[in-house]
Amino acid sequence: MQARHAARELCLILFSQFDENVKVYNKKDFEDIILKSVRTLTNNATDELKITVGALFDIKEFIEEYEANHETNLKRHIDAKDVPVPLPMTSDMLGRLNELLNVAEKAMVALEVAEMATLEEKSDVKSYSLEIAQTYKEHKEEIDAQIKEFSIGWDFSRLVKIDKDILRIAICELLFIQQSPYKVVIDEAVELAKKYSTEDSASFVNGILGKVVDANNLKKKVK
Repeated sequence: MQARHAARELCLILFSQFDENVKVYNKKDFEDIILKSVRTLTNNATDELKITVGALFDIKEFIEEYEANHETNLKRHIDAKDVPVPLPMTSDMLGRLNELLNVAEKAMVALEVAEMATLEEKSDVKSYSLEIAQTYKEHKEEIDAQIKEFSIGWDFSRLVKIDKDILRIAICELLFIQQSPYKVVIDEAVELAKKYSTEDSASFVNGILGKVVDANNLKKKVK
């Protein structure tokens, strides 16, 4: 995982803990919140992995019972060891497996982000997260004004908090940090929305950021 990708994941947890007093936060405040964010990531990852393991045991038990109760084994001598039988992959089974894979993937990403944020040689994750947080503190009104301007038909105060935070992180990068290509910033913001919000949110985020790029002539600034 690249440092900036990890930093954006970390920032999403970081921003979720901001309140209206973000303007008075200092670097130490941000560092403390990042530490809490890393702990949140690891705790959530641990909980999700426990859920995954429990669900895997349920599936294992289901398969063992399915095998034992299959007509092939019911016809065998009572002392005979069960033999493997074909297992139909029903839509229910596939659905459960996909849910487990999704939970396991999120847990792995969370642990990886937490690890990268705490290892000294990966301190650029923490540095970039702090840069985004500081940028938002300094330009909060301008950044939120961009969201309000382009979320036509939406009441800003009623927008989903996680969607606003994804947009805030991306707009910080697009307008003020400008260290990543705008396409990369938008793509990663859309992926965050898909992962942590909804498909509708991903489309909404993509549309708002596209308008931000156009309104600020960011395409012309690409070398």
